[in-house]
Amino acid sequence: MEQPRIRLGSDDVWLELTRTGGDSWQVTADWCSWLTADFTADLSAAEAADFAARMLSHLRAPSGGRFSAAVTPGRNNPLTLNAEPVGDGFAFFVRLTPNGDDDVCHLQMEIDPIATWELHEMFDALHATLVV
Repeated sequence: MEQPRIRLGSDDVWLELTRTGGDSWQVTADWCSWLTADFTADLSAAEAADFAARMLSHLRAPSGGRFSAAVTPGRNNPLTLNAEPVGDGFAFFVRLTPNGDDDVCHLQMEIDPIATWELHEMFDALHATLVV
């Protein structure tokens, strides 16, 4: 069975969150092959499902305004997405924090706009694989 995952972005700039087993997830990002991040994060299926549900809630909001969502609410949050409305979709400003550690280098990058319907499909698919 394929592990739950989501990939946002294009061939040049992308972010991927993939469960590798149990409560272990891999966070991978690439910016034009010049700047990359690849690290393991401890997330429960419930935390990942809650993140996907919050993203879906924001995407369904009629205002289409900017929003922010973190994978986890605590200091050990490995990933935050800040969404900015652009046309019929959202551009994302991504902040990655390996191991939620304040003493490590943070990676911040921008992902070009993705259509709202496409984002809805991606987060809905992720959510569905986590709440079986």
